[in-house]
Amino acid sequence: MTNILLAEDQTLVRQGLKLMIEVDEEFQVTGEASNGKEAIELCEKQSFDVVILDIRMPEMNGLEAGRKIRERWPDVIILMLTTFNDEEYALEALKYKANGYLLKDGDAEVLNRSIKSALEGGLVIEDHVAAKVMPALMKDQTEKVEINDSLTERELDIIACIGQGMNNQEIAAKLFLSVGTVKNQISIILDKLDLRDRTQIAIYSLERNLKR
Repeated sequence: MTNILLAEDQTLVRQGLKLMIEVDEEFQVTGEASNGKEAIELCEKQSFDVVILDIRMPEMNGLEAGRKIRERWPDVIILMLTTFNDEEYALEALKYKANGYLLKDGDAEVLNRSIKSALEGGLVIEDHVAAKVMPALMKDQTEKVEINDSLTERELDIIACIGQGMNNQEIAAKLFLSVGTVKNQISIILDKLDLRDRTQIAIYSLERNLKR
């Protein structure tokens, strides 16, 4: 069972999202919060596999809560949820190493598929959000961004796949590798590039426009 914390200040919206999430029998919302401060307090009391945070909440917004949760519980999956299709929010969420950025107008199937993808290692950004985020990541780069020459062809392939939002299983299928090999290669990539997590690999790929 995947334990999920859901932080949303509007009670009706939160209840609706909980019902949508729990359509999948693998998911259970075991914590509910109405602001970022409450979300952090719940994380101190119990363990969660996934934390879903609304961007705009009173007392402490989702971006600030996400940053604090990432610092204290680095392994938890963090998904940002909002009605605002604004690239600045998405970029800020990526800066705080969120695992995904979702819009509230999706249906239960899209929401739960996104949660599963994030749990499997994918970087979840809805297509129309990604369409704004990618140019923003690459804008103002007047000089070519160099690619680390110690990277092998296989590692570059994996970096490009991560930049496309693929999870480990999808990368393994595309490159005809085992999931274990993909995980090991990602660890090597992180060491070579001195990066902390998968989100930074995705940004590395986007900044260099890696396409394989």
